[in-house]
Amino acid sequence: MKKVFTSVFCLFFVTHVLAQAPTPATMPFGKVDMADLQLKACEFEKDANAMVLFDKGDVYFDQDFNIVMERHKRIKIFNDKGKDEGNIRIEFYGGNRAENITDVQVETINENNGKPEITKLERKLIYTENVDQFRQAIVFAFPNVKAGSIIEYKYRFQDVASYSLPDWFFQGNIPCRYSEISTETPDLFVYKTQTHILQPFVKNISGSDSKTIGMGAQAFTYNTDKRTRGLANIPSLTDEPYMRSRADNLQRIYYQLTSIRPVGGFVRSFIDTWEKAGNSLIENDNFGGQLKRKLKDEELIISKAKAFKTDDEKIAFVFKQVKDRMKWNDADYRYTVDGTVKAWEKQTGNATEINLALCHLLKQTGVKVYPMVVSTRQNGQVSGAYPSLFQFNRAVVYIPVDSTKHYVLDASGKYNVYNETPYELLNSFGLYIDKEEKKYDLLFIDHDIAAREVVQIVASVLPDGKLDGTAEINSYSYHKLSNVEKYKKDGEEKYKKFLKNGDNNLEIASLKLENMDIDTLPLCQKIGFKLALPASDENYIYINPNLFSPLKTNPFLSENRATDIDFGCRNNYVITGSYKIPAGFKADALPKNVSMTMPDKSITFRRFIGEEDGMIKVSYIVNYKKTVYYNVEYPEFREFYKKMNDMLNEQIVLKKG
Repeated sequence: MKKVFTSVFCLFFVTHVLAQAPTPATMPFGKVDMADLQLKACEFEKDANAMVLFDKGDVYFDQDFNIVMERHKRIKIFNDKGKDEGNIRIEFYGGNRAENITDVQVETINENNGKPEITKLERKLIYTENVDQFRQAIVFAFPNVKAGSIIEYKYRFQDVASYSLPDWFFQGNIPCRYSEISTETPDLFVYKTQTHILQPFVKNISGSDSKTIGMGAQAFTYNTDKRTRGLANIPSLTDEPYMRSRADNLQRIYYQLTSIRPVGGFVRSFIDTWEKAGNSLIENDNFGGQLKRKLKDEELIISKAKAFKTDDEKIAFVFKQVKDRMKWNDADYRYTVDGTVKAWEKQTGNATEINLALCHLLKQTGVKVYPMVVSTRQNGQVSGAYPSLFQFNRAVVYIPVDSTKHYVLDASGKYNVYNETPYELLNSFGLYIDKEEKKYDLLFIDHDIAAREVVQIVASVLPDGKLDGTAEINSYSYHKLSNVEKYKKDGEEKYKKFLKNGDNNLEIASLKLENMDIDTLPLCQKIGFKLALPASDENYIYINPNLFSPLKTNPFLSENRATDIDFGCRNNYVITGSYKIPAGFKADALPKNVSMTMPDKSITFRRFIGEEDGMIKVSYIVNYKKTVYYNVEYPEFREFYKKMNDMLNEQIVLKKG
């Protein structure tokens, strides 16, 4: 039967608007203010190459109860560097026709003799690309874009397979003058929102409406909840050292459907607990259904693994077999696409296919093992208060060893090891699934033991102002993993450049790496080097003993910071040096011994420098006791880091005489 809707009347509106900040205007498609065409710069971010003039989304349910979003976005290009904003890509889940995008309109507006000149993009130049089995993308480039252009596009998005409202990001990589999202949802649907908003709304309107569906005796009436939120003068989000993903830091609203209350029926609850989320995964054929599927020739691996005496040996063996056989196709998804059997035969698959195959094989060897879904650092941090599978983008393997120890395995990374949780999973939650015991628990994934790096320098200071010596660097944990990956990916010559860290006065004469493929030992790098000491002359020699150290430069120079600092793991650095003073020289100025601690005692720094028997002995020790510093802590953190960096790079002065 054809459904007929009748809009009755607005019951009420509650408005909260900041009086001191008038809401910037949006305009119909194709209508432009000449002041915007003549705009030369963003008022609140002067150095921006482009800015969003407005971004407006209207979300509602159509007559068939499909979710629709009509979006209109307008951008101002200030200079040639901003022209890249004219290349648009919009991804959606269109592979199985769950979502579709239609009515795309694209145009560029330029000023010509004091009047707007509109150039529309031909429909044949709007392309649809297949990303994978599930995702598609609308791709287009604006025509005739130049400095001063206004570009705008609009489209209609429809979700016909779920009742999930689209997420809304107020913030992006360029500043935004105004961003607004309006939603109108039937009270038959109950949504939970998760917001990350750092500034007050300039528009915050809520209200309701009443609608009728059907006719005659079959007609029924329901209410809709209406909400409009708007932000103005939103700064761009720039990448900062040691920030988490952009998704974690952008100002945004996420929506989660928690229940449906059908007319005349019982309330149907959706995933609103982690237990429901875990059960949904394990019952899904593209996840839990893969765990018992037999892999080709798996008996060979299983029989060899069972011959080992300890679980650790079994885990190490099976992990290596899977990692060496399988190639990650760079795709992340919390479900399998081709399935473990097909991926195993092709020897390539997404991360979930690789790790569910690993989970299956380990289980066959008798190891107590569980699948776990996680979110990579790039994908974003999981909120434990927001039970939703959409937060996860990868499956891994969880192995509880005892009450104090566990392993998190990911065989999709060629440089991962079985006994070290992958760095990109740290400081977020994982959901592990124990089907037999019906346990679906969140686990916070962290790394309690500090990752160490020890640098030992032995060098002779030559009278002509040079160093000739050796360095031994012992790297543990994540320092080892990152260095090994860099060396194997880039090759020795590029790795030498990495060790030089931009110092053209440093020459790497020899390099030898040991223990690269032994998981239980640190990476040992043995380096022969020569260093010309700048500013030295026949009477004075200046030495900076902070050599081959990751603490050589200070990444926290900016006075202000918008995002939190997340080091991922705790770190411990030890730098020691023995420098032989050349004949005819003596120590003229030695930096003082010093000990310094952050006010919250989270970082300690110690420096010891002394002279003995013609040798200068140097020791720096830096110990981090926490991994995350919130942006409100940044002024104090920055001040400490600057002092520490200055002390690390304070010079030793030798004088002739």
